[in-house]
Amino acid sequence: MSESPLVVSVPSAELAADIAPVPDGVEVIVWPMDAPAPRESIDLVVPPYMSAKTIVARLEGVRTRLVQSQSIGYEGTEELLPPGIVFANAATVHETSTAELAVGLALAVQRHLDEFARERTWAPVFATSLADTRVTVLGFGGVGKAIAARLAPFEVQLRAVASRARTEDGIDVAAIDDLRAVLAETDVLMLALPGSDATRHVIGDAELSALPDGALVVNVGRGTLIDTDALVDHVRRGRIRAGLDVTDPEPLPDGHPLWELPGVLIAPHVGGATSAMKPRIARLVRRQIERMAAGREPENVVLRT
Repeated sequence: MSESPLVVSVPSAELAADIAPVPDGVEVIVWPMDAPAPRESIDLVVPPYMSAKTIVARLEGVRTRLVQSQSIGYEGTEELLPPGIVFANAATVHETSTAELAVGLALAVQRHLDEFARERTWAPVFATSLADTRVTVLGFGGVGKAIAARLAPFEVQLRAVASRARTEDGIDVAAIDDLRAVLAETDVLMLALPGSDATRHVIGDAELSALPDGALVVNVGRGTLIDTDALVDHVRRGRIRAGLDVTDPEPLPDGHPLWELPGVLIAPHVGGATSAMKPRIARLVRRQIERMAAGREPENVVLRT
């Protein structure tokens, strides 16, 4: 008797094509998770991108060995998952694109590119270069390290802040307990932390007040890292500028002051949404299939309910 196939569900025919060819004994089915599961047992489930938290209820009653998210962040997911689920995030997929956007937001705000595009008048200004500025990356995981790597050619004075002090990859990493002291010597702050209860409002009024006048805050982590009311206050007073890929609340509602305040550039949470995502998520799903087919533990497991 032949062994049962390893059943893998992906949310689109496009992703099914991207992961082909799969090893012998693997069956790939398309399940967008907009209807009940087509099988009682699916070994590996890949939910649609940026919608895992809204559709994980569809996993109720489905026997599965692994749920492979297409996002890095997973805050709030555990409470929504049925019991008995192993959940992996998409580390290795989005770090490069998110770091690109972080640097792009910093350059755009520093060099007034958003204002030039909005005003459409020939009005040159003497801008602040990214070179020679003191840049601090808050969070030194995958995204933080990718940001640091891309900043290296820009001739900045770079340091990072993380849970503990150390030197890593040639970069001075300060402990989070020393955050305000570091902020006092920071011209550009780049946030790359995940969202959680522990990181909520890690940047509040006191931290913004510690930054020098004219400092730039770039957030590509989660909107909840910053106290939005405090940020609005500091921007209104002309103390702080901001480049934000994430906000709190999100989506940022029409009429919110952040849309109109000068010195603020907002992107609609598109850090990982680039052409680099498709081949990288396909490679990750293929690796998970190969590991499961070989009886090995999957990579990137972040939750077990």
